[in-house]
Amino acid sequence: MFVTPAFAQTAGAAPGGAAMYSQFVMMAAIFGIFYFLLIRPQQKKMKQHRAMVEALRRGDQVVTSGGIVAKVSKVQDDGMVEVEIADGVKVKVVKHTITQVLNKTEPAVS
Repeated sequence: MFVTPAFAQTAGAAPGGAAMYSQFVMMAAIFGIFYFLLIRPQQKKMKQHRAMVEALRRGDQVVTSGGIVAKVSKVQDDGMVEVEIADGVKVKVVKHTITQVLNKTEPAVS
């Protein structure tokens, strides 16, 4: 009389093949967007910077990451560059801290 019959309800269906497939496609699309908008341009920028640093030679006018404008006086093999920031004032900096080359010197014709 006060007790109503309880009917068992079926649980929601487990994700089937179509739902899993659509989730996989969505994740692949998100990864593709991240790759083309974030990862690929960053790799391209790093490659250009590496090529710029490797092409440094004596006489180039450069800007360091600290904002110092200097002239390259010596390129060393150990990843260092000696730059002249004023007349007679030479400082050693790490190659990869050079952010921009302002003036390139022409290679010597021999």
